[in-house]
Amino acid sequence: ATKYANSCYQNTDQSFPGFLGSEMWNPNTDLSEDCLYLNVWTPMPKPKNATVMVWIYGGAFQTGTSSLHVYDGKFLARVERVIVVSMNYRVGALGFLALPGNHEAPGNMGLFDQQLALQWVQKNIAAFGGNPKSVTLFGESAGAASVSLHLLSPRSHPFFTRAILQSGSSNAPWAVMSIYEARNRTLTLAKFLGCSRENETEIIKCLQNKDPQEILLNEVFVVPYESLLSVNFGPTVDGDFLIDMPDTLLQLGQFKKTQIMVGVNKDEGTAFLVYGAPGFSKDNNSIISRTQFQEGLKIFFPGVSDFGKESILFHYTDWLDDQRPEHYREALDDVVGDYNIICPALEFTRKFSELGNNAFFYYFEHRSSKLPWPEWMGVMH
Repeated sequence: ATKYANSCYQNTDQSFPGFLGSEMWNPNTDLSEDCLYLNVWTPMPKPKNATVMVWIYGGAFQTGTSSLHVYDGKFLARVERVIVVSMNYRVGALGFLALPGNHEAPGNMGLFDQQLALQWVQKNIAAFGGNPKSVTLFGESAGAASVSLHLLSPRSHPFFTRAILQSGSSNAPWAVMSIYEARNRTLTLAKFLGCSRENETEIIKCLQNKDPQEILLNEVFVVPYESLLSVNFGPTVDGDFLIDMPDTLLQLGQFKKTQIMVGVNKDEGTAFLVYGAPGFSKDNNSIISRTQFQEGLKIFFPGVSDFGKESILFHYTDWLDDQRPEHYREALDDVVGDYNIICPALEFTRKFSELGNNAFFYYFEHRSSKLPWPEWMGVMH
């Protein structure tokens, strides 16, 4: 097999048509419900008992596919002589829609897809010269959150050895939805699709008869406010894969005891700012004013009180007597990056290492010369 399989159904990013920086993340194979495939790269000559690295892609649990050019495993396999595996998993409503407590729509299907791929690796990777007792999971963004969910899910523990989390973790505010939120979104989607029924089984039956394309078109309406970091359908506490909120499980030390590496990039926030924060554009320097900074806070923290927003403003801007024009631009990058990526990652690592596990943390500050995005966006998410 030398050809990638179908990608799972998803909405594509059409914010910057024809622009490589955003288009490179859109699926490059046909979309289909028949999408649960995995890829294996093996170094030549065939190794004896090689370590296996399993990649889980990101994309806010709404998008992503293992066939992207940037996820080509041949380089890693050849240079490091490891076996590289990557898998597709269902995203969006088709991967994460939940009516908590209902066996017909339990949620977390996308995570079970990942788990099934890990099981397959355990059973079969020896045939490729891989060592099933040395399997490292690695992922970025929602992929890193997925990796950390496998660390928190006892059902996944037998299927891997170590873990690498790149710019994401399951305790981040966007990573796991409350069951209340999950139910609401499912009911909202049902309403938009004309599937509102008295009992849940009827709702599910109605949804199952809808065309995937129609589900995709309506998925975007389930988030009540115009938020820039919206995970419409994502992981939930289903009582099976995930038995409690990640924060709680971390607090209780209920996770796989192993070595982890976690890291973040220098400018985690910028990638989100160009998708609609006031005054930001990929085509200019995005020098914003204090007012635009405050407007930006409203968009990224829709539920936060005025007092809360005031304290963010003070902490990130007012006490620094910074007169530079890019001051507010950099401050908003920091606010968004700290809240969504950096602080949760640090917190996850700290909790992990407090129980005596080896944990390594990196801070990535190299900007690739090939980045199509403007200079001011720095070392992006």
